[in-house]
Amino acid sequence: MHNTMFNMGPPNCGGPLAWRYKSELPMKMNVETIQLNAEVESLLVTAELPTADLREAHNLHLFGVRGDEQLIGIIGVEVYSSAGLLRSLVVATAHRNGGYGRALVSCAEEWASQHGVKELYLLTTTASPFFKRLGYRIVQRSVAPSAIADTSQFAALCPSSATFMLKPLIAIKALRSTQKSRVPEL
Repeated sequence: MHNTMFNMGPPNCGGPLAWRYKSELPMKMNVETIQLNAEVESLLVTAELPTADLREAHNLHLFGVRGDEQLIGIIGVEVYSSAGLLRSLVVATAHRNGGYGRALVSCAEEWASQHGVKELYLLTTTASPFFKRLGYRIVQRSVAPSAIADTSQFAALCPSSATFMLKPLIAIKALRSTQKSRVPEL
């Protein structure tokens, strides 16, 4: 298992990260690449998120955060060339509002950007205000690239009433370039 320490924002997973909001308190957490297992599925089922297609998803990359040796949050990214599907974000109820969700999304976005994903899509029935605060915008389902529209999550598992959202990841690369240019060379 690969463990890396992350703070809660860009520019890159695995290094010192900038705080996006002045109100955020400095906090380190261990976000790690994880494998699909019973612990992951249990957390998803508890949150009533779809799991039926996870075992068949060969292009799914999962990240998790632990507290007291227990998995308390996860997120996944399915990669389809330059498009990605952000999915399965869940933070255990007792740990919500502690920045874990933002940290997981930030890590997933950075990872996706580093792996050639230019646009990240998601479906949500309950969390659109959260994702709007992170720069996602609501779009019509009809604009979904065919690779995203053909996923089980889009085509069958999420209800048609789910909000479909998009975030271009080019902004993340631009932010990373800007921040690197401010770092003086030694």
